Amino acid sequence: MKNRLLFILLLLINVHFGLAQDLVQSGPMVGYSTMREALLWVQTTTSSDVHFEYFDKGNPSDRFKTETFKTESKSGFVAKLIADKIMPGKKYNYELFVNGERIQRNYPMEFQSQTLWQWRTDPPEVSFAIGSCNYVNEERFDRPGKPYGSEHEIFESIHLKKPDFMLWLGDNTYLREPDWNSRTGILHHYTHTRSLPQLQALLASTHHYAIWDDHDFGPNNADSSFWEKKTTAEIFKLFWGNPNYDVIDKGGITGTFQWADLQFFLLDNRYFRTSNDNFTGEREILGKAQIDWLINALASSNAPFKFIAIGGQVLSTEADYENYATFPKERRYLLDKIREAKIEGVVFLDGDRHHTVLSRMQESEEVYPIYDLTCSSLTAGSNNNKEELNKYKLEGTVVGQHNFGILNVSGPRSNRVLNIKILDKDGKELWSKDIKAQDLKYK
Repeated sequence: MKNRLLFILLLLINVHFGLAQDLVQSGPMVGYSTMREALLWVQTTTSSDVHFEYFDKGNPSDRFKTETFKTESKSGFVAKLIADKIMPGKKYNYELFVNGERIQRNYPMEFQSQTLWQWRTDPPEVSFAIGSCNYVNEERFDRPGKPYGSEHEIFESIHLKKPDFMLWLGDNTYLREPDWNSRTGILHHYTHTRSLPQLQALLASTHHYAIWDDHDFGPNNADSSFWEKKTTAEIFKLFWGNPNYDVIDKGGITGTFQWADLQFFLLDNRYFRTSNDNFTGEREILGKAQIDWLINALASSNAPFKFIAIGGQVLSTEADYENYATFPKERRYLLDKIREAKIEGVVFLDGDRHHTVLSRMQESEEVYPIYDLTCSSLTAGSNNNKEELNKYKLEGTVVGQHNFGILNVSGPRSNRVLNIKILDKDGKELWSKDIKAQDLKYK
């Protein structure tokens, strides 16, 4: 009788524990990091009370707790909570609690605070991942025939590289025809992509930042006329953990963040965009207000590398598809303003094209070369476009298979060096290039 009661008790405990685990739909994910706070994200399957507990790896007995948040259907059962008891330059473990029960995972759940290096030491070494175009198959809504998404194990390869953070360069999910006409559909597909099993370990221990492109904004080649753009902006902000959005106060997702001595400028190439087929007036991708904010922000930045993240290619001279070359007047305005303001250290980061390539533009010996790294695609269909019409293309950098980038910035403050590595789905290096900050200065 005692054995039977013990068996029943253990069974009830296991069932209760299993129910708690089953309440997690996706995540947890680590969002932005600063010296004094970091964002923690999770999505549950139903309305639940959620909180996180965290502790310095070097002092695990001193535990801290976030506020408790009740997830709701209207916001996709998403919780975004702030770890606000952290100190600079520390590494933290964290635990997720749903309805009072600790959720266990078989991979690390950790985050870091940024280092207070200013006036003290050289800036720390920084490593970050980049990629774009992530298609997670959903047969009932996908186009018939061969699945468009594949090799999702690439996210496990990124996780094994242990970058400080990942910068997602757009088309991070692909809205389908049943999705983009309703909030219900958009929420569904963001949830479906975020729930990919191969993604979970990467989400849990690497900080994440993101911009968008057409497919996570709306239909293919979507522009400012998209009728649900306010909804997709709302849901993008719900599912990502950038420190700020819409810094120009005109809608959209424009923002910026710093990591060590680097600064990243997150541009919105959809919210203000003129239709590709509308030639009746001024044609714009970013719009003057966003470009003028960017130039002012770049001019204010002391970063040796100023990374400008945008959904589509900027420097390529191939006036095709959705490249900036198809909007020549605004492209010229942007590049002229960068030169006119004598802004140094500019590197563009973008995606969209379903292949990877590095472009380099130097108009004369009086100016430094500006680089544009296109990195695509992660899991969506890839292609072997050779960029034959791109006069700025660097030979040996075109990649026509699933890939991602690992960018590393190291060296003393006065001599920082950017190393770019492009790797295949298994983490094997395809090519590598060093760029010195000293070489991105005016003479």
